[in-house]
Amino acid sequence: MIKEMKKLTFLVTDKEYASFIEQLRQLGVVHVVELQAGATSPELQAALALDERYKAALKAMSYAAAAYEKAKKKGDEDAMAFAAAQPAAQPAGTTPSASVAEAGRAIVDRLEQLAADETVTRHAIDDADKAISQLEPYGEFSWDDLRALERDTHCRVDFFRCSSKGFRQQWADDFFAIPVAEENKKTYFVTFTSRQADSQPPAISAEHLILPERPLSYFIQEKAAQQQRLRDIHQQQLHQALEERATVEAAKLVNEDQISLARVQLSHDDIVDGVVRLMEGWVKAENAADVTAALDAAGVFYEIADPAAGDKVPIEIQNNSYSSLFEPILKMYSLPNYRDLDPTVFFAPFFMLFFGLCMGDAGYGLLILAICLWLLKSNPDIKAYAKLGCWLGATTMVVGLLTGSFFGIDLSQQDWAFLAPVKHLFINENNFKPFGYAPMMVFSVIIGLVQVLIGMTLAGAKEVKNGGWKYGVGKFSWVAALLSATLLFGLPACGVALSQIVQYIFYAIIGIAALGIMFYNNPDKNIFVNFGGGIWSIYGMATGLLGDLLSYIRLFALGLTGGVLGGVFNQLATQLTESLPWMIRWLPMLLILLLGHGINFGLCMISSFVHPMRLTFVEFFKNANFEGGGKAFTPFKRKAA
Repeated sequence: MIKEMKKLTFLVTDKEYASFIEQLRQLGVVHVVELQAGATSPELQAALALDERYKAALKAMSYAAAAYEKAKKKGDEDAMAFAAAQPAAQPAGTTPSASVAEAGRAIVDRLEQLAADETVTRHAIDDADKAISQLEPYGEFSWDDLRALERDTHCRVDFFRCSSKGFRQQWADDFFAIPVAEENKKTYFVTFTSRQADSQPPAISAEHLILPERPLSYFIQEKAAQQQRLRDIHQQQLHQALEERATVEAAKLVNEDQISLARVQLSHDDIVDGVVRLMEGWVKAENAADVTAALDAAGVFYEIADPAAGDKVPIEIQNNSYSSLFEPILKMYSLPNYRDLDPTVFFAPFFMLFFGLCMGDAGYGLLILAICLWLLKSNPDIKAYAKLGCWLGATTMVVGLLTGSFFGIDLSQQDWAFLAPVKHLFINENNFKPFGYAPMMVFSVIIGLVQVLIGMTLAGAKEVKNGGWKYGVGKFSWVAALLSATLLFGLPACGVALSQIVQYIFYAIIGIAALGIMFYNNPDKNIFVNFGGGIWSIYGMATGLLGDLLSYIRLFALGLTGGVLGGVFNQLATQLTESLPWMIRWLPMLLILLLGHGINFGLCMISSFVHPMRLTFVEFFKNANFEGGGKAFTPFKRKAA
């Protein structure tokens, strides 16, 4: 249900503006319209930049805390030592907003400096690793002694590397090449040649190495020092993540208040040479009396009115505890606009049923239900999604039991004694075949027709809401005609006999509906335009309705595919291992079943979300004339305590 809104227009003098803004924030129920769209200010830009820094800091804190918990579970000594060294947490007191903001910025500054130090330290470790890998084959030696040797003997010392097969003994004869080490099929060697004024390394087919100008021991010590520094940095980051996160979160709320305040300060038009400021806002009808009373007491000039036709009204939707679980699915498409009807309560049961039909297996439904019940107790942050999963899992179980599918096992084909009394109840082709087709395919089309008719009814109700009853006649006429025709011809096909009087009643309804379709589809036009519009409407319905209904067959096809694949993996598990003794057969059977059903379950989960959303967003929303494009109602209020 879309909450009813009232439009507020304020005229505020320049002197009263600051106190008026604070009064609006204290009320906390008015959505202020940004009249200067795209306008900005240095204060707003600074607050937005700080908000991004807070988000990055909180993300880094979450990462550090998660890494700490993971290390603690593994029994990491550093993590256990850190935990033992931490003082007991002190209860938080009330801190002024200015102090919280200052403390939060200081923490973020330290976090950013620690992140920069971490980057520098990691680079230093990488450099030390690189130097160690270059020097290790040659071992520990003194560069001072090497330079002294070159001076005393007037020779040149060079370091080389080549493939072990590529090393030539002739190099030892010509350049006194001495192999030093061999690693990873590479030979490391040193050459000694006479030093000339323009002497160059020997021209041999090997890689000439330029080694770091420090001994190996220096870089080993440097790496150890940098690693200790990195551990110290991580300890500081972890301390902030565990002890100072609440301060950063509080500072972020204070900054969000500054953002909303800066935006509201730009949400006015200056009139009367800037002496008076014009502002617009929206308030829920249920809060309008309290707001107007507060404005009257403050002596503020305002005007309150119902939304006009062209107004962009912010939206707040309210549904019961069941329908609200499906609001995230609606928001994936769009919020309704103020002139739409909230479709959540109407598509929620269909989406749940579509999901169950696409999964189509009671075993998979049981698995979804078990996982979501566990998440419901273990993770309060995703409580709403876990509840939705419980509904979807339970529906899948019901559909799977009705069709006789349990982890790919066709229950109707099993000779189990406890199934004998209920085998005739399974909805499959063995028990009945309506109109000569698979029963689930017929059911998919019927449920599609029901949803399409409900959508068309909503479209008519929307026209009545926005324009009056006469604008809904055309839509309601189509619903009456299609429903009557379906019952008139469908019931006899199902074996239900209709009396002559009932048939005449249906024909009469169809005839009256045809008049509405042909001559009253657009009450603002004359009879000839309406007649042409009726012809066009019939053409569109004849070509579009069939395509819409056929789209629902995907529900049957996807459920059938998932069941068949599950059965195939069951057969593979039994047939590929039937020659093995049972003592070892169970293990490959289990692996095949887990892998096969895991793949099938994943594919079914994807299709069971994607295709019901497609049917909802395309077929249902199109027939319901759902426009969307609504903007959420966000009242201007203080977030920080």
